[in-house]
Amino acid sequence: MTFWKRPAEGVEWLAGVDLFSGFTPEQLARVQHLSTEVEFAPGEVLIDQGDTGVDCFVIVDGSAAVYIGTDYVATVRGGGVVGEMALVDHRPRTASVIAETPMRALRFDARRFATLLSEMPKAEERVMAMLTARLRANA
Repeated sequence: MTFWKRPAEGVEWLAGVDLFSGFTPEQLARVQHLSTEVEFAPGEVLIDQGDTGVDCFVIVDGSAAVYIGTDYVATVRGGGVVGEMALVDHRPRTASVIAETPMRALRFDARRFATLLSEMPKAEERVMAMLTARLRANA
């Protein structure tokens, strides 16, 4: 996992990430402060099924494949969130997530993700909507 830093263009680029669409500049600055910008190469593992969930990722660019065991489940693209379920329910990871393409993402550790959700109701609503949609799709 490598790190990248966005050019000194402020935080406006975060508004292009679906999860943060409509956030104020102050909220975007807070998102940037709470997260770490990371890059993944194709084939690199973001999340390993069964591991303890200590962080989650908001995909900025690229795509990642989700697997349960060896079964392909879905592809998550820019704007999607992976790994949040283990942070919400405090259980081991239910799936593995592997970069399909070169990826850029924002990493949130558990404490900072909880802070994001508590400080920004719009983010919490969107994450809960994503979780609900996944649960309904798998029901």
